[in-house]
Amino acid sequence: MKIVKTAYLSLGSNTGDKLKTLQNAVDLIDAQIGQVKNISSIYKTESWGFNSSNFFNICIEVSTILNPKNLIEKVLELENKLGRERKNSSHYVDRTIDIDILLFGNEIISHDNLKVPHSKMLERKFVLVPLTEIAPNIIHPIVNQSIQNCLNNCNDTGSIEKTSFKLTQPILLVEKFNYIAIEGNIGSGKTSLAKKIGNDFNAKLVLERFADNPFLPKFYDDKDRYAFTLEMSFLADRYHQLTDGLAQFDLFKNFIVSDYFIFKSLIFAQVTLPSEEYNLYRKMFDIMYKEISKPDIYVYLYQNTERLLENIKKRGRSYEQNIQPEYLDQIHKGYLNFIKTRAHLNTLIIDVSELDFVNNETDYQFVIRKISEFKI
Repeated sequence: MKIVKTAYLSLGSNTGDKLKTLQNAVDLIDAQIGQVKNISSIYKTESWGFNSSNFFNICIEVSTILNPKNLIEKVLELENKLGRERKNSSHYVDRTIDIDILLFGNEIISHDNLKVPHSKMLERKFVLVPLTEIAPNIIHPIVNQSIQNCLNNCNDTGSIEKTSFKLTQPILLVEKFNYIAIEGNIGSGKTSLAKKIGNDFNAKLVLERFADNPFLPKFYDDKDRYAFTLEMSFLADRYHQLTDGLAQFDLFKNFIVSDYFIFKSLIFAQVTLPSEEYNLYRKMFDIMYKEISKPDIYVYLYQNTERLLENIKKRGRSYEQNIQPEYLDQIHKGYLNFIKTRAHLNTLIIDVSELDFVNNETDYQFVIRKISEFKI
């Protein structure tokens, strides 16, 4: 059985968009370290130990199942994701983000790269003031005094000012959703997003098995001949995969995320099939659709056609390279028509045309916040 520990972290930033950086850091910590239970106010403070721009500082309370070694490894990883560049210098320098582990339960830890309680926390008002705000009665395990008393005894004369800025408390996806379906046009990034969410939030992945379909390359070579065969094979496979994947809940996963929903079959069939074949296809679809569990949230990633074509070219699937813009426009219109007639699906449309949520952590956290904040 995994033991949950309470850790207190100090976060600071003095370069770039400090407010956005702190919010992204809190969101990442909540997603990858543990639930953020409490966030202090944001304090503007003088740079400590060197002359430079003012910092924004906060302290947070986190519930985590990570052990101290894994915790420090994850903290360093998140700092790197958020753009911190470490320099070989013994002097204090500007930093995009600085995350320090202040307390870990009531443990006293001393390793090469980790000392808990933090060795300098009692000397720093920019740590003790926000920490006192959220945990005044917690006992420092070395000096055996409350954090409030530690602040009263602190000799730091640096200025510290409480600001009116506020950070948003993260909403855990696991607490809000049991099943998330992510959709989008060809090349929109739906599979990449589903994989990142699955990895970061310990979700069960249900990914479309398009690569296993032997009719897909043939369809792109001869659409008239293979359209009906392709669409029927996709429908059957999607039906079986979703019914099996959604029925078999994994006790060790927090929720389910898929990179498609079965209605995708109807959208593509509308574009590729002549009317008589589509009418037959629709009868089969309607029977299967009644049996499929509906997602708690249906996320549609919108990419403009130019970006879609760039993404398709970049990923290099040979059978996709002759896809025309008109075909992508038809698919997008099909999705919009579907969304208009299915309000009960709790649809969230996110324009990701100017975002790179695969390589840019800020963009990724923006998408996660959009999903987390969606009201169902």
